[in-house]
Amino acid sequence: MITEFTPYSSLLGGVLIGVAATLLMAFHGRVAGMTGILQGVLPPLSADWQWRAVFLAGAIAAPFVFVNLGGTVDFAVPVATLPLIAGGFVVGIGVYFGSGCTSGHGVCGMARLSPRSIVATLVFMAAAFVTVYVTRHVMGG
Repeated sequence: MITEFTPYSSLLGGVLIGVAATLLMAFHGRVAGMTGILQGVLPPLSADWQWRAVFLAGAIAAPFVFVNLGGTVDFAVPVATLPLIAGGFVVGIGVYFGSGCTSGHGVCGMARLSPRSIVATLVFMAAAFVTVYVTRHVMGG
């Protein structure tokens, strides 16, 4: 599988994530970790579930708005459903034991120079490198 190099859309996405994380920190004093935000809108609801629901709705609606403004989203999942679900569970376990996800640690925690987030992000990246190597070169995917 060859992935396309998309520097402009990647840069735009990174800027939008950074702006959203900065605004959330500025107006609510909260870190924009998607798993923590999602956890607050699942039962039992957190006391501040309203801003979490709005943030999630914006994250879900943004690709639809982008496409309706003429943008294209080339998205392909070259993995069968069962390994995809298994991968989701593994990520969920990692998020639980790592006390956060890549957005919380990688975007917000790294920006705050949090040692825990720096270690967590290094572990995420190492696991991603190993996973890609194994699936592409060992398993021949």
